[in-house]
Amino acid sequence: MSVNAAQSALALVDDGEAPTRRIDHEALQHAVGDVLRALGADVGADGLRETPRRVAEAYAELLTAPAFRATTFPNEDGYEGLIVAQAIPFHSLCMHHLLPFHGLAHVGYLPGERILGLSKLARVVERFARDLQIQERLTVQIADWLQAELQPAGVGVVLQAEHMCMSLRGVQQPGARTATSALRGAIRDDHQTRQEFLALTTRTSYDR
Repeated sequence: MSVNAAQSALALVDDGEAPTRRIDHEALQHAVGDVLRALGADVGADGLRETPRRVAEAYAELLTAPAFRATTFPNEDGYEGLIVAQAIPFHSLCMHHLLPFHGLAHVGYLPGERILGLSKLARVVERFARDLQIQERLTVQIADWLQAELQPAGVGVVLQAEHMCMSLRGVQQPGARTATSALRGAIRDDHQTRQEFLALTTRTSYDR
């Protein structure tokens, strides 16, 4: 295969930098110390002395999405069926309470002219999950990214997650899960395709 042919067979969609935020580690450490003092804790105690640094590092890790380039390939065989990555584990931070929510993402699409490397479906989930989020927005962001980058015949995203702000506080209902969905194109408009996609996500939800 010639160099030009190889380049046409494999394309890299550069979606730009992953979402980034400027995290002021020093200010964050001071803020964590202030919170501990406000809670009546002795920040000089052995077990708490390094807590501000640890918390700052933890938030920086949770809110930093790794950059990636989405590898796509020509749909040379004209595949027209669903492509679904099932039960992708994810975690994020609730923007309302700064408590985690975690669960499973089911992400699929009906390909058009190009198909996406399978591992990149999980990367897209991680890209948007590592942010201060609400589940509804996260679901839509994943679907919109796939629609914009691939221009497929259809996109389907279902997220199911347990929210610590609901499990540990407030109504305190551990184990309760929230489901959200975003459907685009034929997966939304064609009844048979929609039912097939939703059946695939239902059978794998929390089965493992």
